[in-house]
Amino acid sequence: MSKSILIVDDEDGIRYSLRGILEDEGFEVSEAASGEVALKSLSEDMPDLVFLDIWLPGMDGLEVLDRIKEEWKWLPVVMISGHGNIETAVSAIKKGAFDFIEKPLSLEKVVITAEKAVEFSRLQSENKALKTRIATEQPAKLTGRSDAIVSMREVIEQVAPTDAWVLITGENGTGKEIVARSIHALSHRKDRPLVAVNCAAIPEELIESELFGHEKGAFTGAERAQEGKFELADTGTLFLDEIGDMSLKTQAKILRILQEQCFERVGGRKTINVNVRVIAATNKDLFQEIKNGNFREDLYYRLKVFPLEVAPLRDRSEDIPLLIGEFITRLNRQHGFKPLTFTEAALTVLSEYSWPGNVRELKNFVERMLIMFGGKEVGPDKLPPEIADGPRAEKCMQSQLPLPLPEGQLDFKKARADFEAKFLETKLKEFGGSVSKLAEAVGLERSSLYRKLKSYEIQVD
Repeated sequence: MSKSILIVDDEDGIRYSLRGILEDEGFEVSEAASGEVALKSLSEDMPDLVFLDIWLPGMDGLEVLDRIKEEWKWLPVVMISGHGNIETAVSAIKKGAFDFIEKPLSLEKVVITAEKAVEFSRLQSENKALKTRIATEQPAKLTGRSDAIVSMREVIEQVAPTDAWVLITGENGTGKEIVARSIHALSHRKDRPLVAVNCAAIPEELIESELFGHEKGAFTGAERAQEGKFELADTGTLFLDEIGDMSLKTQAKILRILQEQCFERVGGRKTINVNVRVIAATNKDLFQEIKNGNFREDLYYRLKVFPLEVAPLRDRSEDIPLLIGEFITRLNRQHGFKPLTFTEAALTVLSEYSWPGNVRELKNFVERMLIMFGGKEVGPDKLPPEIADGPRAEKCMQSQLPLPLPEGQLDFKKARADFEAKFLETKLKEFGGSVSKLAEAVGLERSSLYRKLKSYEIQVD
């Protein structure tokens, strides 16, 4: 990460000395000998920090500071002067200066102040980007009108206003994090942080530092103290996702924090007290994990104050058309895809598919369809084979074919083969005998489709 500084001083020697010191510490440095030149430079190339002398020819430093704060309020400015006094320093700080340093300059103070100011600049920039993203993004919500979703909303409305800890269970991709965020959004902690931790994604050797923070020098690479997720979530909500993947050693430490609401950072001795509401989630059967010796029974019952189970998508198929519509709207807004519609027959096939990856798989499918068929209407013939070959696919496609399925008592495999042969023969005629066009329409490789046609003895020109 580059760290850039603009030095504004009319003394060549000061600029030269500061440049040498700061470049040795890894900063990128530019210079300006007057306020007017500095303002022009800022409009062309924005640094992370400005060192600004108070006594300048023409426009003095305090005037330049005023202009900077009018145009670039977030930019940190450190004032420097050989004629400093308390009154001047107070005036500069009131105008928004980050700090004030007197000449002769202390090399150590210059470097320390520069590091702090650049870090402040980085945090300000991240905060600004986060606020912008939050303001433009639609909040995640539970979409659907199935009994399972209606019941879930009612339960969330009951538990959210309390401080009860919640254990959310359900298969991967069902929307457990959305449930957690919905609970937080309806709680009295909604204006406080919601901090999410994926326990399965953090290496075992780092998870303690991630959760509890660490002190400077606690281990190799710990160059500065760092707050952990529990501290960041203080007075708010901590969401522990995939809690079932946490080691027994870390579970024991989590249990102590949950019981006492206090802990020490890694490498530290100071006890830190927190007020955190915990929401945990897992795709595992924790009761079975307890039997297998992989999860602590006392932690299980500590977390399971209020259990919630999220239904898989296959158990609420009536929500699938609503979810598809929401994903199309959201993805179009984010990526500018062309509009996409599904025929009633296609929606029927999609509603009958089992969706082993649940809502996450459905979202990925919709995005793929938008990329491939944006601006078109999608029927069953354009669905991927693993979906199009579902239990209702043949029935929905049959309604679009002029040829009936063979009659008589047939076993399923033969009926399916007969249907596929008639379907391919009919569609091949519709595409004027073009195997390439038919392959693209049904989502098969041309070579695979050609072998199918040959196996069914369908003549290809």
